[in-house]
Amino acid sequence: MTEGDEPNVLVALNPAALKVNLPDLKPGAMVIVNTGAFSERDLRKAGYEANRLDDGMLAPFRVLPLNISKMTLAAVADLGLSEKEAVRCKSLWTLGLVLWMYGRRRAETVKWLKQKFAARPELAKANVVALNAGHAYGETAELTSGVSTYTVGRAHLEPGLYRTIVGAEAMALGLLEGTKLAGLELFFGSYPITPSSPLLHRFANLKRLGVVTFQAEGEVSAVCSEIGASYAGALGVTLSSGPGIALKTEAIGLAVAAELPLVIVNAQRGGPSTGLPTKTEQSDLCQAVFGRNADSPLVVLAAHSPSDCFETPIEAVRLAAGFMTPVMLLTDGYLASAAEPWRIPGIDQLVPFPVNFRTDPEEF
Repeated sequence: MTEGDEPNVLVALNPAALKVNLPDLKPGAMVIVNTGAFSERDLRKAGYEANRLDDGMLAPFRVLPLNISKMTLAAVADLGLSEKEAVRCKSLWTLGLVLWMYGRRRAETVKWLKQKFAARPELAKANVVALNAGHAYGETAELTSGVSTYTVGRAHLEPGLYRTIVGAEAMALGLLEGTKLAGLELFFGSYPITPSSPLLHRFANLKRLGVVTFQAEGEVSAVCSEIGASYAGALGVTLSSGPGIALKTEAIGLAVAAELPLVIVNAQRGGPSTGLPTKTEQSDLCQAVFGRNADSPLVVLAAHSPSDCFETPIEAVRLAAGFMTPVMLLTDGYLASAAEPWRIPGIDQLVPFPVNFRTDPEEF
């Protein structure tokens, strides 16, 4: 499933796949149909009384009807496979066609196939042959005018050392690095709630780096423990999602009034209340900016990508510690689980912003 979007291409290798996935398509999308699997028996299994390829149901889409099963069997006919094993290669035949349509390389897929079927080299060879046959079909067939190619250009990345990073991991590392740059200890108190819990899991494994993690019995106790940690000179960090943020509201107002640094991570989800816990949305902006009693303003930041989930928490810590205020840090379920290449910053690129504690007694 594509997060937050409607697919541009559907490959329906059988009627059931067409029935289940067709509602997800955007108008004008392409449907690649394996006509070889649309027998009366296949149609009945999918709950179709007639062949839906001929009744106008697909009129809003660009349809590419191909007997993929037949062409796959022909491609691997000389490799000595049973018919059942041979027809299973149709997925790779179709993938070869789609790779041609989108200008993608086959080398990585070939390498993966050889690793996956290392114990069955004849299956690896058959799937590679099917992949190449589907690609060759795209290159040589005079396809209908509705079929066009689209090439994804190469990404232009700055030179440096990269690694793949997931948003939740980047968020944990960013918050930890921010507290180190501020010269503070990190106290993380949270109550499990989807989709914010992955950050709690990350912090639970960072005890060796000085992180104190507290899984509270509820949202209110979690945020109150953070207020206590900040009052004692550490940096309190808590997280939740929409319904949990609502429960934390009164305590966040206390942190505003007491002028205490606090970072509240809001991994947004669909709502309201307890609805749609696994659906990602950016739906809590008004709640983050205005959702407290009376005059209780705070800073609101939002991460825009998995790698930005490292940079934004550092800025959140800098603002919270520098201006003695709570900071609401917005992310969402998609960013928490999405991954992308991350350029690992050098130590000299991270500028410390140490907190100076007042040690002399205030004179009255």
